[in-house]
Amino acid sequence: MNKTIVTLILAIATMTFCNAQKIEMEKVFGGYKYTQDGNLMTMKGLVKTMESDQQAFDLIKKAQSNNTLASIIGFAGGGLIGWPIGTAIGGGDANWTLAGIGAGLVAIGIPIQSSVNKKTKQAVELYNSSLNSTTFYEFKPEFKVIANGNGIGLAMNF
Repeated sequence: MNKTIVTLILAIATMTFCNAQKIEMEKVFGGYKYTQDGNLMTMKGLVKTMESDQQAFDLIKKAQSNNTLASIIGFAGGGLIGWPIGTAIGGGDANWTLAGIGAGLVAIGIPIQSSVNKKTKQAVELYNSSLNSTTFYEFKPEFKVIANGNGIGLAMNF
């Protein structure tokens, strides 16, 4: 009998502590910030976390590749904008055509980054919905002091 009770308690404790944790999203300027257990997650961390859910994994991999593309285009566009501005500040003859091309690259990168944000948000929502929240039980007892005709006591609700 004792072995059965101990086995049951260990099984419940294992299910409680081994479940995946929900990923929280917070809207910030230019997109979202993703955290899990209070730790900030990078795109690489999101991909690794979502390996267990195939649909969410496929979405986050697309978002990751688009994020790389948007970063490269944005960096190149920023450099092409910054070079003529730096030349003009330095007193040289600036090539403003380069700045125009850079602005065009930045304009192309913005919708790609927007797509990244959308796909990442969808992947996180899909991942969170796939977590089985019914097996995760967080023990949060409430304590109350109770006084009645029999005396004073402490009650615990959970």
